Amino acid sequence: MRYVAIGDSFTEGVGDELPDGSPRGWADLVAEGLAAGLGEPVRYANLAIRGRLLEPIVTDQLDAALSLSPAPTLITLNGGGNDMMRTGVDTGRLVRLTEHAVRRCADAGVRLVLLSGADPSERLPFGRTVHRRGVALTAAVKALAARHDLLMVDMFNDAEIRKAAYWSPDRLHLNAIGHRRVAAHVLTALGHATEAEQVEHRDTGRRVSAEARYYREHVLPWLYRRLRGRSSGDYRTGKHLAWTTVPAALPEV
Repeated sequence: MRYVAIGDSFTEGVGDELPDGSPRGWADLVAEGLAAGLGEPVRYANLAIRGRLLEPIVTDQLDAALSLSPAPTLITLNGGGNDMMRTGVDTGRLVRLTEHAVRRCADAGVRLVLLSGADPSERLPFGRTVHRRGVALTAAVKALAARHDLLMVDMFNDAEIRKAAYWSPDRLHLNAIGHRRVAAHVLTALGHATEAEQVEHRDTGRRVSAEARYYREHVLPWLYRRLRGRSSGDYRTGKHLAWTTVPAALPEV
């Protein structure tokens, strides 16, 4: 098994940081779960970069993935979340970009698994707009996957993971518990049954002081980057650009 993950912050693992500050995330856990399930080491690369729009994911990242030697046997693709945060997003174009990736992987003889990201919209500013766009994109990509007989892991419609307990303080990225839940769904879909974590939901409400801090620490910096045409992923590269070996140890999910 040679597994490559491509995408944005969701696939990079932002929100599930190790003690040294580096992101882990669901894709790392999937690689570990595959190694444990297969009983043999898995070669793993992760080319995802936070902030990336879908087009560079299905061009630059996919080019790099298919150029690895030896070639990958499995690629997971998620993207479009950052596109949906922009004005004037064209869902049809995102679907066409995804289909471009589907055809390239088919031509290369590489198995492709599509993922929809979890739905963060409930606690976000302009969340209704984000949710509406996410519903449309997820439905279109599910139809695309069905046409091409591809496996798709639909986290967007997982009602459980929408609870606040699965999300980081920025309300946009999953936390460690959320990433473990995604990993469990992906591993189960790949034939390695893994129990998906559930947490007790406690509604603590929204205090004015906490909301003010949230806007100051997370929303305003995001708006400032948008106004400057910057991205959180500027000058970053994927965390595993070449094959790394994941030993056949017990999975962490």
